[in-house]
Amino acid sequence: MTRKQPSRRSFLKTTATVAGGAAASGSLGALRAATPVHQGGGELKIGIVGVGGRGSGAAVQAIMAHRENVLYAAGDAFADRLEGGLASVEKTAANNQRKDQFQVPRERRFVGLDALDQVLATGVDVVLLATPPGFRPMQIEKAVQKGVHVFAEKPVATDAPGVRRVEAACRLARQKGLSVVSGLCYRYHDGRRAIVKKLQEGAVGDILAIHGNYITGELWFRNVEKGWSELQRQVRNWLYYTWLSGDHIAEQHIHTLDMMAWIKGDVYPAAASSLGGRQKRTDPKFGNVYDHFSTVFEWQDGTKGFSNCRQQNGCWRDVNEYVYGTEGKANVFRHLIAGKHDWRFADRARNMYQAEHDEMFAALRAGRPINNGEYMCNSTLMAIMGRMAAYTGQRITWQQAHDSKEVLMPELTSWQDQPPKCEVAIPGITRFG
Repeated sequence: MTRKQPSRRSFLKTTATVAGGAAASGSLGALRAATPVHQGGGELKIGIVGVGGRGSGAAVQAIMAHRENVLYAAGDAFADRLEGGLASVEKTAANNQRKDQFQVPRERRFVGLDALDQVLATGVDVVLLATPPGFRPMQIEKAVQKGVHVFAEKPVATDAPGVRRVEAACRLARQKGLSVVSGLCYRYHDGRRAIVKKLQEGAVGDILAIHGNYITGELWFRNVEKGWSELQRQVRNWLYYTWLSGDHIAEQHIHTLDMMAWIKGDVYPAAASSLGGRQKRTDPKFGNVYDHFSTVFEWQDGTKGFSNCRQQNGCWRDVNEYVYGTEGKANVFRHLIAGKHDWRFADRARNMYQAEHDEMFAALRAGRPINNGEYMCNSTLMAIMGRMAAYTGQRITWQQAHDSKEVLMPELTSWQDQPPKCEVAIPGITRFG
């Protein structure tokens, strides 16, 4: 049986069915009431796990979202990352007259692979997850089971079993009245919201093709220090290992892919074919990820998505989406439509990173939790489908991708555990799992 492409209606129907089944079995009595205990005013205790650049930024944005938000606990795999990130958060909070909202004493600072467990044990109301994506399924699952609201950076998994695990956690979150807000920040940008609305209303007629680029430069690398185990070395440089990052088609280019699906009304492509490889980042220190992908996504209605991403220095760059329809075309980042229905977004857009947190915490206090689970899972799977197509050299369908049994992320308990074998995929030789 062919699995139908996901839509918002099907996701809500599945959620209602799960909730109904739980009620019939009597298990709903153990779930949190539909109206969160956080409705109205009062202090919200926030925890963060993963206090790097994006994590420390999210912590500041959570503090700035409401005067009664308190950063209460923090954890990271590494002590230096934890302390450096928290120092930055504390300084920024102080510069914005919010130092009193930074309340993370030594006894609520945790280091290690079990940092999430320790943060959740402090009684936080909300947790911000900004660790390497491979850890995300386990972390989202644990937070929701604990009854804690979640902000999760993208992507939410590096393999299909991980996506399915997050799908289940998001359904449980909906039953519990918990918010799950995604770090796919383009969805919180006012200009992109406006142009997507216009496109969905038919401003360029029927959409024939979407061209999305995330063509940029190379990112950081942390040199190995004495005493690091192999697992520590890889987690420190998580960008370069597919089991941790999903490769850059998932870790970075997912923003573009999510935009493409959003423009299509959150209908996801039926299949993908792709080219990719390593031309420049060939040193073994760069793990097993590619440095470029070029993917064609196929929708059931005939729309094609042409997607390109590259991380190479000294090259032409472009980060944007372009939409072509029967009555015009659109430049998404310029918020411009040209054709039969000319239009341009003229208002000033908010900072999208801050908007994510403003809307999340306003919703919590209003008793109307936000659940971004549907699109954050499906856009992650869209990226994984593209990666699978490039790694294998095969055309991969949505159903194949969703049902894949390939597990990249192991269960880790100690820094002496061995990471997965590091092999670079070779199209035509690497097999679909």
